[in-house]
Amino acid sequence: MVAQSITRDQLFLSQKSHHATAADLNIASNLRDTLISHDNQAAGLAANMIGQNKQIIAFFAGPLPMVMLNPEIIKKSDPYLATEGCLSLDGQRSTQRYKNITVKYQDTNLQEHEQNFSDFTAEVIQHEIDHCKGILI
Repeated sequence: MVAQSITRDQLFLSQKSHHATAADLNIASNLRDTLISHDNQAAGLAANMIGQNKQIIAFFAGPLPMVMLNPEIIKKSDPYLATEGCLSLDGQRSTQRYKNITVKYQDTNLQEHEQNFSDFTAEVIQHEIDHCKGILI
């Protein structure tokens, strides 16, 4: 298990992440391990939060950590206002999220998937995808 420290550099976090490839699977593994080590503080992480500017996110789907490479929201519905915190930022902020989303992504075997998510899991995924786009709440 290789847990990394959490980046708080807002200039770095504001940069758009680059497409992830097979060469980045070690980053995906480190991100998953870091999420597990922060399971009492975080529901999800993006690779730039551990200093890696790649489109990789990790989050808990129930009790299990899930990793997505190059995630993209392709459908969204039922907007609402959420209040969120972030390990990379102090305090909480309000932002618009969607109750239901469909995400296109690659798993750690580089297989493509489309999957529907809702409620809190959908909110976490949206937060982490925002990180990949350089958007901080």
